Amino acid sequence: MIVCVCNVIREEELRAAARQGAPCARTAYKSLGCDVQCGTCLPCAKEVIDDERSRMLATDARAA
Repeated sequence: MIVCVCNVIREEELRAAARQGAPCARTAYKSLGCDVQCGTCLPCAKEVIDDERSRMLATDARAA
């Protein structure tokens, strides 16, 4: 799914950025070589990143 139409950023790209340590949408966008444009996507991008980071924490907790 495309999350950011302005930069054509897909959900999977945001998830990968989160796995690589991006804590927020702006940092994730920067890691993808983009800047936030209109900002309409930020709530959805935050949700995707938060979800991925939660999954990572759950996986780490199960491994411990």
